[in-house]
Amino acid sequence: MESKKPRTEIPTANMESMKVCVIGAGPSGTSVLRAFQSAQKKGATIPEITCYERQADLGGLWNYTHRTGIDEIGEPVHCSMYRYLWSNGPKEALEFADYTFEEHFGKPIPSYPPRPVLADYVKGRIENSGVRHWIKFHHPVRWVQYDDKTEKFTVTVFDADANEQITNVFDYVICCGGHFSTPNVPTFPGLETYSGVCMHAHDFRDAAQYAGKNVMVVGSSYSAEDIGSQLWKYGAKTITACYRSNPMQFTWPDNWETKPLLTKVDGKMCTFKDGTSKEIDVIVLCTGYLHHFPYLSEDVRLKTDNRMWPKSLYMGIAFEANPKMLYIGMQDQFFTFNMFDAQAWWARDVILGRITIPADKATLIAASKPWVEREATLESDESLIRFQGDYVKELISLTDYPNFDIDKVCELFLEWEHHKHTDIMGYRNNCYRSVMTGKMSPVHHTIWKEELDDSMATYLKC
Repeated sequence: MESKKPRTEIPTANMESMKVCVIGAGPSGTSVLRAFQSAQKKGATIPEITCYERQADLGGLWNYTHRTGIDEIGEPVHCSMYRYLWSNGPKEALEFADYTFEEHFGKPIPSYPPRPVLADYVKGRIENSGVRHWIKFHHPVRWVQYDDKTEKFTVTVFDADANEQITNVFDYVICCGGHFSTPNVPTFPGLETYSGVCMHAHDFRDAAQYAGKNVMVVGSSYSAEDIGSQLWKYGAKTITACYRSNPMQFTWPDNWETKPLLTKVDGKMCTFKDGTSKEIDVIVLCTGYLHHFPYLSEDVRLKTDNRMWPKSLYMGIAFEANPKMLYIGMQDQFFTFNMFDAQAWWARDVILGRITIPADKATLIAASKPWVEREATLESDESLIRFQGDYVKELISLTDYPNFDIDKVCELFLEWEHHKHTDIMGYRNNCYRSVMTGKMSPVHHTIWKEELDDSMATYLKC
């Protein structure tokens, strides 16, 4: 990639008085913190950064909790992860360009880490950056309101530890709250009197407790695929996957069957669109999540479904109706951590005055048109992957985020897809080469289906 052009910043005097609010300290929010810390380390004057996080630690979804429903401070549980969750994509596809897995762990590690390993990686970059003090934990955001006269945001949060509500004023707000924590929960006739166990994937925690059970996953995307695989691994008697539009196209084990959509429930008997029925002990609704931001006032609230190019966001980041409201990580995702970085560096440079957003809303909308039109043509996983790769390329070309070979990451994703279709229960046993270091990952000491311990200590043994 060509070298990048230097950009002019906002005068230091203005920058020192500016305040930026970051909502959420998961992978997206911590990417923003790292972006500002990187600029500061290179000598730039940066605004005052305050990050509000409702959990007790950073990491977002990667913080596992046994809790469901309400957390320890009375907030909706953010976690949608479960025990024994392993990355369902190669770590080489999400590796930070400025902080590699090898740098963090001191050695190359296998390609499919369990959740504790990825959580440690995300946390480690922030701990090493020295910006943890920018984060206020147990501070759920209650309300964000923009004032057209002052051109500032009023942000109200609840300090759970002090048991008091506080309000501060900011020049910019960056929403990094994610969109995989508010369940989309459909209903089916008879489900209200179902005599088995029914839950959304958001509340699924431990596959081992359903050993010997007939379990059904409703849905045909990544949650259904992975939760069903976990249930198989930990001894479910049978797995039934039902779909609305298209079934998952994998070769499943013998105790797995695919059915069209559930139409009704009677006791434990579930009937499907093809007229067949089966007794089911446990139903897991793997039916997706909502972009849900009830703490944002109507004039700055993003409303979109899960898509590669979210509605109303210039460059997929700046809210078209008010570009001082920025969103990170709102896309449907193949690229994750490194895409969040690319977005965070771009958002940072908007705030630092290195990138100018057109003042005319029509111009902002027009800028998205080619992406929206291209998105409408995407039919294969390869086309979706390359679309998002091109998006990340464009963002990185505009900032000083470290260059990396995005085409190689796309090829890695395609290799991953091939491995999944070859062996859906064994794809995690494959190894890949780091795009950042050029080193091949080692083979994990235990194949995935036999590794029942997801602890970091066990995983890192070589």
